[in-house]
Amino acid sequence: MRRSGLVALAGRPNVGKSTLVNRLVGEHVAAVSAKPQTTRRRAIGVVHRPGSQLVMVDLPGFQKPFDRLTERMQRSVNETLEDADATLLVLDARTPIGPGDRYIAARVLAGGAPPCVVALNKTDGLAADRVVPALAAAAALGAPHAVHPISARTGEGTDALMADLLALLPEGPAWFPEGMTTDQPLEQRIGELIRERALELTRDEVPHAVAVLVESIEPGHDRTVVEAKLICETASQKGILIGRGGSMVKRIGSEARPGIEAAVGGPVFLDLSVKVRPRWRRDAAELDRLGV
Repeated sequence: MRRSGLVALAGRPNVGKSTLVNRLVGEHVAAVSAKPQTTRRRAIGVVHRPGSQLVMVDLPGFQKPFDRLTERMQRSVNETLEDADATLLVLDARTPIGPGDRYIAARVLAGGAPPCVVALNKTDGLAADRVVPALAAAAALGAPHAVHPISARTGEGTDALMADLLALLPEGPAWFPEGMTTDQPLEQRIGELIRERALELTRDEVPHAVAVLVESIEPGHDRTVVEAKLICETASQKGILIGRGGSMVKRIGSEARPGIEAAVGGPVFLDLSVKVRPRWRRDAAELDRLGV
């Protein structure tokens, strides 16, 4: 008997969904940063186990849409939840459950919804007198299939979580061939690796306005040449991304390069520049161009 199916991750922004996907897949397939709203499009991570294949869909965090970008992000969440065989609600153990968590829980724990497992993330380093009440609060959100205290960062508790998720999968053939860990094209993976570093390295006024367009990937004799642009909305954001004497854009490229080389499978020359495109987040044609 073979099991396979799709599990959608739901939760507020910045609760650790992408880190958890990367941990369970065993490979960097989803952008991660400390900034909320890092995930803009659904990212698929495929977990292969003997006799089972778990397709995890890392979704943007639930939020009220305020422009065309966030409208598309929330639509992606809604469509994926409708198609899922199970859901994984991720909560932050270090933050009290609030209205946002309850709103999402009401959606994924509603009658007739697919089975839902709750992952109480970021429990590493927390004393039992903080974890136990957090677990009780998570269980009180509804009637989840199970609640697991975990740390996506360290891997603590994730084996038990994985076993529970695999047991919920329906019988069926594999969705992806053995060894395939994501459906993202190489351009998208490279773009997300660059954007991840830009989010981490720039100040608060830049992150939500930055995107990455990978324009070309050209294999060479001794290295692959990647040409990409950091997209922002204002001249002041461009100045921050470039930095004094080009120091910031160089640092973004330098820190992104190891991940890009792992994705490409060899040495990379990264040609990274910065371009202003005013109000790109409100422009449907620009969002299409950027693949969001």
